[in-house]
Amino acid sequence: MRPRVEEVRIQGLGVIDEAVLELSPGFNVVTGETGAGKTMVVTGLGLLFGGRADPSRIRPGADKATIEGTLVIEGGGRVAQQVEDVGGEVEGGELIISRTVSAEGRSRAWLGGRTVPVGTLTYLADDLVAVHGQMDQQRLLQPARQRASLDRYAGNDLVKPLRAYTQTYKRHKQVAALLDELTTRARERSQEADLLRFGLREVEKVDPKAGEDQDLLVEEERLSHADALRSAATTAHTALLGDPMEATGGADDVISLLGEARSAVEAVRDFDTQLADMADRLAEAGYLIADVATDLAAYAESIESDPARLAAVQERRSVLTGLIRKYGEDSASVLAWAQEAAGRLTELEGDDERIGELTRELEELTERLTEQAAELTRVRVAAAERFGRAVTEELTALAMPHARVTVELSEAAEFGPDGVDEVELRMAAHPAAPPLPLNKGASGGELSRVMLAIEVVFAGADPVPTFVFDEVDAGVGGKAAVEIGRRLARLARTAQVIVVTHLPQVAAFADQHLVVEKAGDGSVVRSGVVTLNHEGRVKELSRMLAGLEDSELGRAHAEELLGLAANDR
Repeated sequence: MRPRVEEVRIQGLGVIDEAVLELSPGFNVVTGETGAGKTMVVTGLGLLFGGRADPSRIRPGADKATIEGTLVIEGGGRVAQQVEDVGGEVEGGELIISRTVSAEGRSRAWLGGRTVPVGTLTYLADDLVAVHGQMDQQRLLQPARQRASLDRYAGNDLVKPLRAYTQTYKRHKQVAALLDELTTRARERSQEADLLRFGLREVEKVDPKAGEDQDLLVEEERLSHADALRSAATTAHTALLGDPMEATGGADDVISLLGEARSAVEAVRDFDTQLADMADRLAEAGYLIADVATDLAAYAESIESDPARLAAVQERRSVLTGLIRKYGEDSASVLAWAQEAAGRLTELEGDDERIGELTRELEELTERLTEQAAELTRVRVAAAERFGRAVTEELTALAMPHARVTVELSEAAEFGPDGVDEVELRMAAHPAAPPLPLNKGASGGELSRVMLAIEVVFAGADPVPTFVFDEVDAGVGGKAAVEIGRRLARLARTAQVIVVTHLPQVAAFADQHLVVEKAGDGSVVRSGVVTLNHEGRVKELSRMLAGLEDSELGRAHAEELLGLAANDR
């Protein structure tokens, strides 16, 4: 489903007090007497899609102008996603856009119920509407738009070569960026490699082991307090078992005292089971104390003061601490750093070889890009010739028989994402005139007709769903006017078309006819918009033809025009 404008409400703009435009999906025409405010309809649409706000257009006496539009869009489509990205909402496939302009020049915009910068509406308009008026021909005057439109016109002939070029271009860009990084950052990478080598040499020289720093700390504590540890173990052993240097233990050591206690209890254990249990526990305690005493004696024998070893341990710890301070939190993390650093150094030391490989690849990609870009140019040149002929033929039917439109292709300075072609539409107003850019080769009215011819030729290839034309029929009449109406109707087969016109030959081809009616009390003029039925169209066309709504001749001519348009559709 193509997006379209369903309804536009305008308040306080120009002579329009309040008006509602109900638009059809096809060809909509807006007519009315001079000064009724037809152009304000186009101005309102322009404001709705981010156009420049002009406070002088606000209705005299009004505080502000308000334009609100209801659009029908696809729920999960590109436009809906853009709205959701700025926090707006699309409900039931309908999008509400609103714009206000105050008399002081302040402007505010809303998109899907969310306040947004006016620039957001301009960005959104690229996918929704193309306005072709006396003062607004910007969309197809943009070089990027012209190239994209020509590519769509080229169709399937361009799809495959453009896809191949795009893939090569992406890889070319990646390789060029990586090569640039390797070459421009050579000094930094060399400095990084030197630091890594220095660090690895330090680690290799020390040769730390995982957990070694903790083991050395324990050993240093033991060696630093060897005398105290041995004395404590000896004293404890003496207390438990007596002096080991004496043949017999003292009477006051723990083992002797436990022995006396056990003997006393053992003598009477048979008389009471409770006391017998205590005797067993005393025996168990005696065995445990004896084991501890034996271990204390062995420990005391093992502890030796070794100043040389202590100095060595302290020196080793100092060296490890220096490494840990630079490269990790402990000896294990130092080893992990060394492993990572070795890998990074291998990568850096391979830069020269890598630069050579990338340089060769870049040369191959450049050669391939050149060939693929040439193929794109060949396809575009052929499409440009067909397009120029088709638009020129359209202009002949639109009362511009001597005008000629061409597509100029020039080569860009470097490869781009779509090739090396810069595309520009040009027009020569007569055979002796040089081809000039569109905005310089035609007047305002002529430019609208040129744009109509271009849009008709592009019909179906251009993704913009709504076209707005203001004064597209300026300076023409008769057969040329019929041809303009016929082409607008043709364009409306694939898009929504909104046209402001003063020619009945154009209005007759519309699917929906809106008239701007002017009313005044002598001092205040107000305009509103009315949707016409068949009888209303006959009256309006009669007025446009003869200046009289009830002229029999005018009505007959109006009916003839409507019949011609109906048969043509």
